Amino acid sequence: MSNPRTKHHSSHSNIMISPDPVQQGPVPDTAEKLANYTGTVTWDYLKPHYERGGLFFVDPCIKLEIVGEAIANNCSDKVAAWLKSADLVKITELHASQWEEKPDLLFDALVVSPFVLFRPA
Repeated sequence: MSNPRTKHHSSHSNIMISPDPVQQGPVPDTAEKLANYTGTVTWDYLKPHYERGGLFFVDPCIKLEIVGEAIANNCSDKVAAWLKSADLVKITELHASQWEEKPDLLFDALVVSPFVLFRPA
């Protein structure tokens, strides 16, 4: 008899897949998943994401989680509106140079791969 669980190898982790979702218990929603990728960080953590072009500043008037959910759920209209209104801004060298000078400044960050959303804590 074959094992009902199959290992799937990815470049990031091993994932166990079960053909019966009831055996796995409830599936977390997007907000619950994103909560696992939220934290307070310094510029040293954010800098590599800036260097690869995946770092976005979120205006404090919008919750990071709201923007993260929109990105995770491919709500391109919302994201485009935030980009247009500058409530969501891709970080440039001008922005990055400010934070290079303040290594102890803390930021709230949320990873929505391949992007990182952040703002001052």
